[in-house]
This record gives sequence, structure tokens and C-alpha cells, in this order.
Amino acid sequence: MGRTLQNTMINLGLQNACDEAVYQLGLDMEELEEIEEDAGLGNGGLGRLAACFLDSMATLGLAAYGYGIRYEYGIFNQKIRDGWQVEEADDWLRHGNPWEKARPEYMLPVHFYGRVEHSASGAKWIDTQVVLALPYDTPVPGYMNNTVNTMRLWSARAPNDFNLRDFNVGDYIQAVLDRNLAENISRVLYPNDNFFEGKELRLKQEYFVVAATLQDIIRRFKASKFGSTDSVRTVFDSFPDQVAIQLNDTHPAMAIPELMRIFVDIEKLPWDKAWDITKRTFAYTNHTVLPEALERWPVDLVEKLLPRHLQIIYEINQRHLDHIASLFPNDVDRLRRMSLIEEGDTKRINMAHLCIVGSHAVNGVAKIHSEIVKTQVFEDFAELEPEKFQNKTNGITPRRWLLLCNPGLAELIAEKIGEDYVRDLSQLTKLHEFVDDDLFIREVAKVKQENKVKFALYLEKEYKVKINPSSMFDVHVKRIHEYKRQLMNCLHIITMYNRIRRDPAKLFVPRTVIIGGKAAPGYHMAKMIIKLINAVAQVVNNDPMVGSKLKVIFLENYRVSLAEKVIPATDLSEQISTAGTEASGTGNMKFMLNGALTIGTMDGANVEMAEEAGEENLFIFGMRVEDVTELDRKGYNAQVYYDRLPELKQAVDQIKSGFFSPKDPNLFNDVVNMLFHHDRFKVFADYEAYVKCQEKVSELYLNSKAWTKMVIRNIAAAGKFSSDRTIKEYARDIWHVEPSDLKIPPPNEPRDAGQDKTPNGTAA
Repeated sequence: MGRTLQNTMINLGLQNACDEAVYQLGLDMEELEEIEEDAGLGNGGLGRLAACFLDSMATLGLAAYGYGIRYEYGIFNQKIRDGWQVEEADDWLRHGNPWEKARPEYMLPVHFYGRVEHSASGAKWIDTQVVLALPYDTPVPGYMNNTVNTMRLWSARAPNDFNLRDFNVGDYIQAVLDRNLAENISRVLYPNDNFFEGKELRLKQEYFVVAATLQDIIRRFKASKFGSTDSVRTVFDSFPDQVAIQLNDTHPAMAIPELMRIFVDIEKLPWDKAWDITKRTFAYTNHTVLPEALERWPVDLVEKLLPRHLQIIYEINQRHLDHIASLFPNDVDRLRRMSLIEEGDTKRINMAHLCIVGSHAVNGVAKIHSEIVKTQVFEDFAELEPEKFQNKTNGITPRRWLLLCNPGLAELIAEKIGEDYVRDLSQLTKLHEFVDDDLFIREVAKVKQENKVKFALYLEKEYKVKINPSSMFDVHVKRIHEYKRQLMNCLHIITMYNRIRRDPAKLFVPRTVIIGGKAAPGYHMAKMIIKLINAVAQVVNNDPMVGSKLKVIFLENYRVSLAEKVIPATDLSEQISTAGTEASGTGNMKFMLNGALTIGTMDGANVEMAEEAGEENLFIFGMRVEDVTELDRKGYNAQVYYDRLPELKQAVDQIKSGFFSPKDPNLFNDVVNMLFHHDRFKVFADYEAYVKCQEKVSELYLNSKAWTKMVIRNIAAAGKFSSDRTIKEYARDIWHVEPSDLKIPPPNEPRDAGQDKTPNGTAA
């Protein structure tokens, strides 16, 4: 979520008033804002996407709730020591959190372990261990519409009789100390992005948030006029018309068997009825196609932790496979491919398959990604129910990612086209009229230059590096992962360095290359990549032959509040994943909206950005998905590129020989070995096209006016990438709710009784 103070002031229309009031108290608002800790309760794009969605849902007046875990320790703080990443705990609650309100009155029990007893009256899950879920509510204000939604985060608490109710009378002290075991569930965020780690505590976290949330939703449904009871039993027929639940990746997939357990075991609905309601309630968003990221939980772990849920999953699978078998008799391989259970050394549950079977809608997060989902990853399922599969291209909130982080640009745009674009970003197309307006061109360039100077001062203060604000700011910030190809950027840096040293007199367009992002603590290759970037920076930044022509900076502890500083100052946005690997990306959109040009592959939302702005207004290079597929068919041989390209050979040889690590010449052996022998992401195959494309970037940068005109064309085409547009599509195509642009009257004005009614009462 990042910081909350400035976002709240903006959405409430109070920023100027607060700035002035604080100034009159002899304080500086910007200094105050820097004191607030980021809430870093997610890993990368998927978590930040949820935050943008919450802002858009409130701004569109949807009755929506964001549910998650109140981690005591969020994503780790990254320190760089001697060029290596070192992790520190993110004790973000140390000074308290003024935005949250604990709601003990809504505390709920969550059960683990135990066993299942079957009787004539149905299944009973008994002898369980109980953990309490304590909700904390954070307000989510819409933009200037007097709507405030709720983000509800659950914290784990041990019940007061924990470890004291059984024969354990003897050791009272130990029993109280053991309360930590239960409360560890919400202690810390698992720091993996795009990688599955099948740990018991992680599965506990996933079930914890799901079980608490579903109880909360059902309590709210029963309390509403729709949850009418015929004397004893609640009628759940209208449940899917009143409730929509969107699964953000497979992490909350246990919600499907959990809702079935509630309906069948507790509410005593017949299976078929319960399954129909469940399917119509859930929808699933897929966020990645990387096989190592797909959740596959071992059956024996689920059996130990959630025995009843395993039985329900088996039953879902049996009925699912019976259905497939009736449509495709004797096709055993299809049954194996489509089963929720994967056979092997250890039997595993494929959570994506569970989500697809248990949802009425499945979507990818960019056109190209949704196609890959349909035609490759889940092709058997799409063949069966093509109408279930959709696309919903991701977006970003223009409130945080323009108004808040780039007030200079936001104001400049408002002067030209009015202020309405903040709630309807498609209006940015009006800027096309000004693409040849010399004054506007100069003003856009001036805002960018001011942002660069401000960021340069920040870097000087934080990193003690002097950088040239008129150099091109070439920025690559995102999680460190092989598929995102920070290594390819690194090879380009080395190539530029070698060119400067080969011909120091030749004209060189000065660059400051800024790379930032966290590596998962257990991801060895990603940590080596960080070390390599820092080793290269050490050499480049201290070579007198290079001077101010080329500087390399690794941005420590990349997070939302740092993104808000670096993105408005960026000239060139690096979006260089291997085609077919980045589901969407959202950083790409933030840079586009803030006046950077994009160098990128035809991957994720880059494809749609090029479609909107015109491919000639982005620096597109490299293999397309078809080329990657073809290269896989032929077999990728890295050696061929190394032998054919002298500059690539030189750069790789320098890494290999210890030119960047003289004290330990073999330091980067693992990296070099990977690049030659098991590089799934084909860095060498795109190197030549990348370097040539970068030459075109430098050439355009020399012509400030032409560069800025291209920037304006990009900003004018960025409207599609508002999360308001994304959420309107979810609301229309999946949740079946109507956004309302009605501004609720402020609390000090009386309102008619009629205005209390929402046109459509569904909650997402």
C-alpha cells in the first residue's frame, strides 16, 4: 500500500489546506510525509495491483472490501553491504499505525488439524486447534466522492485457553509462551515473487485469511435483508447475486473448498446446490505463467492441516473427472492433464486447476497473457469452456501515480485539458492537439528536468554520488528475477563502458543507469545479479576515462515511496523481459504516464502500450513470442551468439575473467555458466537487438524537441492504463455490478432517505 497520508489528503481534497496549516505551524509537510513508514504487505506487482484496485473501487463508488493479512513484518528492508543484498526485518508497526482500527467485536475462530468424523447427519471436523482472527480496518477513500471503503486485515491471536484446556495442566508458563505458535501465522510475509515455496506456515496463512474472510462475508450476508431466513435456515439462493469474490492469483484458492465446507457441512445444503452457488460466487485472476510460480500443495500436508478440505477437493475432482470422461471417453491422458491432483513421487494439488474448476470466470492480466493462458497453460480447460476465459488488462491509479508523485506534470496537463482527466484518464487523448505546441513541449521538458534535479539531489544525499541531471536517466526498477533480464541491462552497461574506453573522443550521450529491486532471500542467482551490477558500478563509476558520461547506481530498498520519487524523474523505462514471461507489468504504465519513453520487448502490457501510442513511439526490440517458441523448438545455443558478437564476447569475458571482481576472479562463475548452459530466458539471443535499439534511444535523446514530442504522444495514449478502466471491466463482465459516479453528500449535509439505497446491492 505504501504511505497513506498524502493519498488521503489528495482523495479528500484537503492537500492544499493541510500544507498551509502545517506551514503556519512552522513545519514542512514534505518532511512530515517522509516520516511515515511504507506498508509493504505484498511482494511486487500483484500486491501493488490490489492497492490500485482498492483506490479505483472506492473512486467508482463500488461497495467493495479488500481482505488480507496484517503482517507484523512486511517485505524485508534491503541493505546493500559490500555490493551484496542483506535483509533486515521490516518492523513497520514499531511506532504504531494511525490508519488502522482494531475491531475485536468481529473476531472469528479459524480451525486447523483435527480429524473428520462421518455420520448419518454428515461430516464433522473435530479435535481441531483454534486460532482467533482479529480484524484491523483501514479506510480507503475514493477520489473526491465522499466514499470511504474498507480494507480489512486479519491478525492471528491465540485463544485465552490455548494449551491450557487439555491435560497440559502442569506447565502454565510454557503454555502461555506457546501462544506465540498460534500468533506466528500473521508474523511475517513470505518474500517470494513469482516462486512457490510449499511451507506449512505459508499454507496456514493462506487458509487463515480465507476462513476468516468467508465467515465475515457470510455474517454480513445473513445480517442483510437478502439473507432472509425461513425460521431456521438461511436461504442462500441469492448469495452469488449479492456477493462476488475475486481470487488474486491462487493464494486464496482454499476459499473454494472452504465455502463448500460451510454450505455442505454447516448449512446442510445438498452438494450440487452448494457447488452451483460456489462457482457463481468465485472468479479467478491468473498472474503468471512461470511453472515454478504455480502453487502445487503436497496432499499429505493438506491432509494433516485441513483434513476435511482434502476430502472436499477429492470430491470436486471426482465429479470434475467424471464429467471430462463422459465428454472424452478413453482419453486417459486428458484426465491426467486436467486432474486437480498431480500424481508423482509426492501427490500434489494443482491450485490453478482448482480455481478454474471452482470459478465462473478466469482472466489473465494483459491481452497477450490471456491468450497464452487460453492456448498454452490451460488449453484443455479453455477448450472445454471457452466462454469462461477473459482478459482484463491491468491498470494503475492516476491519483497516486500522477497527482501525488508528479504534481508538476499533473498541473501542466490540467492547464491544457481541465481537471476531469483524473477520474477519466481516457481524456488524456486531448493532449494530441498540443504535440506541436512549442510552449507546451518546453513546459513538459521543464517539469521533467525539475524532477530529475530533485531526484539527483536525493541520490546525492542518500548515496553520496554526484550525478549529472542533464544525462539520460535510464531506469530499471522491479523485483530482481532472471526473466526480467536485469542481466541484459548489465551487459549493455558493460558494452557502453567498453565503447567509451575504446574511443574516448567519440560523442557519447551521457547516461545515469539506475537499477533497483529486491531479490527473494533464497534466490541465489538473483542475489548474484545484484552483486554483479554493484561490481560493474564500482568499476565504471571510478574510471577517470569515463567521468560523467556513464554512472551506474543500484537503488537500495526499492519500495512504493521510492518508486514515487524515481518514476517522475525517469527518461527511459526498461521493460525487457523475454517475450511471453511478464504477464502484464504495471511499472511500464507508471513510467508512460509520467513522461518516460519505453525500451521493451513485445511482452505483457507493452504490447498494448505500443498499440495505443503507435509502435513508432516506443523502442520495441527483440524476439516476439513466436520467435521464442521457434528458438525453443530448434534449441537455444548461447555459444553461437557469443562467437558471432565481439562486443558480447568482450563483456562476458570481462565478467568471467574477474575484471569486475579482481579480488575473487571466479566470483561470477555461476552467472556465466547459467548464461551459456541453462539460460531459460535467452539473454544472448536478444542482446544484439537490444544494443542496437539503445543506440536509437541515444540518437533521439540528442534531439530534445523530438524526444519530448514522443513523450507527449505517450502520455496522451496512457489513458487506457488507468485501474479505473480495469475495475469497470471487472464490474461489468465478472461481478455484474454498476459503478456509481454519484457523489455522496458530505456528513454535514442532510440526505434523503432515498439516497441510502445502492442501485445494485452486490458487494465485491
